[in-house]
Amino acid sequence: MPSTLGWTIKDWQNAYKEGASPASLLGELLTGLDTTDVAWISLLDGDGLAAALAELEQALEAAGGDKAALPLYGIPFAAKDNIDAKGFETTAACPAFAYTPEEDATTIARLKAAGAVLIGKTNLDQFATGLVGTRSPYGPVPNSFKPEVVSGGSSSGSASVVARGLVPFSLGTDTAGSGRVPAGLNNLVGLKPTKGKFSIRGVVPACRSLDCVSIFALTVNDAGLVSDVMTGFDTEDAFSRKAPYALPLDGPALRRPGPIKRLAIPEHPQWFDDQQAEAAWNTAISLWRGLDVELVPLDFSPMLELAALLYEGPWVAERHAAVEAFMASHADEMNPVVKGIISNAGQFSATDTFKAQYRKEELQRDIDELLADIDALLVPTAPTAPTIEAVNADPVTLNSQLGTYTNFVNLADMSALAIPAGFRDDGLPFGVTLISGAWKDTELQHLACQWLNAHPTKLGATDKPRPEEEPGAAISTPTVQVAVVGAHLSGMPLNTQLTERFSVLLEQTTTSAHYRLYALPNTTPPKPGLKRVAAGEGEQIIVEVWEMPASAFGSFVDLIPAPLGIGNVELADGRWVNGFICEGYGFEGARDVTEFGGWRAFINS
Repeated sequence: MPSTLGWTIKDWQNAYKEGASPASLLGELLTGLDTTDVAWISLLDGDGLAAALAELEQALEAAGGDKAALPLYGIPFAAKDNIDAKGFETTAACPAFAYTPEEDATTIARLKAAGAVLIGKTNLDQFATGLVGTRSPYGPVPNSFKPEVVSGGSSSGSASVVARGLVPFSLGTDTAGSGRVPAGLNNLVGLKPTKGKFSIRGVVPACRSLDCVSIFALTVNDAGLVSDVMTGFDTEDAFSRKAPYALPLDGPALRRPGPIKRLAIPEHPQWFDDQQAEAAWNTAISLWRGLDVELVPLDFSPMLELAALLYEGPWVAERHAAVEAFMASHADEMNPVVKGIISNAGQFSATDTFKAQYRKEELQRDIDELLADIDALLVPTAPTAPTIEAVNADPVTLNSQLGTYTNFVNLADMSALAIPAGFRDDGLPFGVTLISGAWKDTELQHLACQWLNAHPTKLGATDKPRPEEEPGAAISTPTVQVAVVGAHLSGMPLNTQLTERFSVLLEQTTTSAHYRLYALPNTTPPKPGLKRVAAGEGEQIIVEVWEMPASAFGSFVDLIPAPLGIGNVELADGRWVNGFICEGYGFEGARDVTEFGGWRAFINS
């Protein structure tokens, strides 16, 4: 086996700092890999390695020889074989479907640009349809700890090669839990990002509206580094999303920025008679109570009903949309279980689809209300760990059970992070998943680091000890208070400039008695000018104080036209806050409206 077995990204980086070369380390790695290993569908050959090394050298030259500019310089990784990569066929675990892409998927391209080297494509449940890892003509991928147990899917091969320490990270995809279930069953970190955070251009679709590229890694820090490299808006991907410049300060707690302190857990978890999993969960929960978090048992019925919509409802038609043309002429060459699942699309009408969409929105509202004071969810990643034999005997039921706590997440537009949580009495790993709202990915990583530092496990299925995770500084969102006096008041024409930046109204109050209010000439909509005057010459003017994320403040200020600007305004209680002021020349021809006491009263007059 290669000497790099079980190395984290930091281990690889340290080796290069000490003088090792990518040619020697990657060459040794590839030489040591078993080409009959069922986790791989294709591996880099000698010519492919030479081309990859030449591409890496070009990237280094473009960076001026500065390896620090390439955060993943020389780091090997694997990718699920439904993600396009130049030099490799894309099969989606269906040989009749295979094609040779002309360009890399966006995620692959970004990793290569950071210096990473793709060494192989990995096995999966065909067309990413399944959570078991057995629905592939290339063979079922065994669990890294017990080969008679499923690896989990559909990203089975990607999880296996990381768990066994062959590569420090890999890419999977996640529509219903495919990036989390294999992590839980193989003692890995599985990062399922906010939808649209990573581009899905160049990915064979399962359900395009729900699909995410996911990350398997040995540590949270490694997963976070890879996530940082892959994050970014892709103009060529219709499902890519720009990260908001601010997150809500109001609304459900799991959609607000800030540290995670209050976790919801299932009030009555479902275990499907798997007593080993239930015992492991109870042990993990007792340990979680020792951290600085509060665990709140909740009824998960709305989440479970939403989860059921994914496979029992018309969303299966979206899987059919992805392979419709291929299936029309090659149905006999598909895995029979996969074909049977996708064929169910014909049972649903367009009317059924809209009804299901309406129910999804109703359930989403119910979930928001249920979690109004909750920062995140803590759930078992997989409530059971069936054998390959059992899955072959009952492929649909056992697959469905594995998705109990994963299927609802993408439908609800949530982020998730699967992490190791100890071992069952039978020696199999047990995992839990942290789930929160969209764009809460970093907060989940921070809490996961705390957990793993307090309760470390070995890395994957290797004997390597877990290094200290580095959670960084506690997460908080700086805010800015702004006093508004005119068209930004509640219900006034420009108030949306505050609300679209997730600002929160703190109070209505007044300025100190040192101000006069003017209606500025030739402004649309009509705007006021607030002028500070000498003691005894002014009055108290009604204002509203709003709080907004500091990250949104700059874009707000950019919208303010001359002669207005932001300065300091004194409130009646003596506080000074940011507020609207007016340049001196703006008062020429302005009407003094101080007598009305505030802008709203003047407008209403």
